[in-house]
Amino acid sequence: MIRLWASVSVLLGVLLLSGCSTSTVVTLQDGTQYVTQDKPTTQTADGFYEFKDIGGRHIRVRADDVATIKAED
Repeated sequence: MIRLWASVSVLLGVLLLSGCSTSTVVTLQDGTQYVTQDKPTTQTADGFYEFKDIGGRHIRVRADDVATIKAED
């Protein structure tokens, strides 16, 4: 019984930690803001940033249109 509870506790801990990420706000030159689950780290070879917003939608924006990328407060 103790082994079962220990396994459940470890599983819950792993699930909670895997859900932790830093939200990032991508602000475009026109004022449009996208909140992402993780920070977009790279720009594609053709000059675009690609990321998923918090709703799970795939977003692709030109790098020239991005004003700022910063962690959400």
